[in-house]
Amino acid sequence: MLRVLTTLCALLLPASPVRATETWTYFLTGDAADATPVRTEGGLLLAGGGGFADAAMRWFIAQAGGGDLVVLRASGADGYHDYLHRELGGVDSVETLLFHARAAASDPRVLAIVARAEGIILAGGDQARYVELWGGTPLAAALDAHVRAGRPLAGTSAGLAVMGEFIFSAREPGSLTSPLALRDPFDPQVTLETDFLHLALLRGVITDSHFAERARLGRSLVFLARLRAEHARPDLVGLGVDERTALAVAADGTARVHSATPEGSVWLLQ
Repeated sequence: MLRVLTTLCALLLPASPVRATETWTYFLTGDAADATPVRTEGGLLLAGGGGFADAAMRWFIAQAGGGDLVVLRASGADGYHDYLHRELGGVDSVETLLFHARAAASDPRVLAIVARAEGIILAGGDQARYVELWGGTPLAAALDAHVRAGRPLAGTSAGLAVMGEFIFSAREPGSLTSPLALRDPFDPQVTLETDFLHLALLRGVITDSHFAERARLGRSLVFLARLRAEHARPDLVGLGVDERTALAVAADGTARVHSATPEGSVWLLQ
């Protein structure tokens, strides 16, 4: 019995990092050698958080040609590895880069891992950390280059929040609710920024996650109204995604909603 309990405990613990420095930690599940899929196809997977819709992630894996997936995050560890590599399967490897400091976004070793990825996933967490750690760095430029090269990019929750041309950066402490934003659209918590990523398919778009579950329609309308006025951009739209739901956007701009729940929706705000 002791042996069984020891084995179970080992399975429940996170995997040990393959490599760790003061500024970043690296986890790997699968083949360490660089995969060489026949081809990849571009596309964006916009996920609302709270777990993935399996059909959406299988689409993403297919777009990546079953090659090497790289997860970028600023908290947690290798939490997506079992799901992607063992449960869904069909990928050569899953790698996670956990960022501890902004310097990691300029580290040649980090940039080399990102450059050879067939698919990249921006994990959930805190989008303010992503803006602080990655904004204006070689890593942000590498993400733009990854998409331009015809390789897929996914974002869930906080990862989704930083994918549009305009983003809610959540730099101020506290939770920005719809009632707060509607009461004062210029409250300090309404932190709106641009020039983070430059994805052609999301030009003129601001995104929001956990949409219906956290009643975010009101605050997203505030985002959209302020941006349209401040930037003289009547073409701007908002895109809200419910939990366990994703919008799979192909390289030609066509899109399909996938959801693990009957009520899961993607909301277009105009």
